[in-house]
Amino acid sequence: MSNHKRKVLFLCTGNSCRSQMAEGFLRKLAGKRFEPCSAGLAPKEKVHPLAVKAMDEIGIDISSQKPKSVSAYLGKETIFYIIVVCENAQQSCPRIWPGLGAGNRYYWPFEDPADTEGTDEEKMEVFRRVRDGIKAKLIEWIDEHPN
Repeated sequence: MSNHKRKVLFLCTGNSCRSQMAEGFLRKLAGKRFEPCSAGLAPKEKVHPLAVKAMDEIGIDISSQKPKSVSAYLGKETIFYIIVVCENAQQSCPRIWPGLGAGNRYYWPFEDPADTEGTDEEKMEVFRRVRDGIKAKLIEWIDEHPN
């Protein structure tokens, strides 16, 4: 088994919530085995403050992460796995990715917590629910990919 980390790209539309949380989780849970990164089709200016807060609540700091465009990776980086975390990105992102093996693209549709309306606490509840869903899915995925 090689010591080379396999790059995992989490994709969504704005790259400000779901994909950023997933990147932070993978770095924390299996950063010795995988190199997590994230991007969006239409990246926002910054990571959503409630995503940062939700992750901080469980001891993962994503405050220094920045939204990036998928064009920063497409054709420039060798990506071993792509995990699409939103419906819009699933419909719009490139189907063909240079060097990506068959079966290495995953679709995990999570609701967009940034679209939540209501009080700050109601919004945080949705961010927490999405965060916990991403964590559960990632733990399952990591267990299925031992190398």
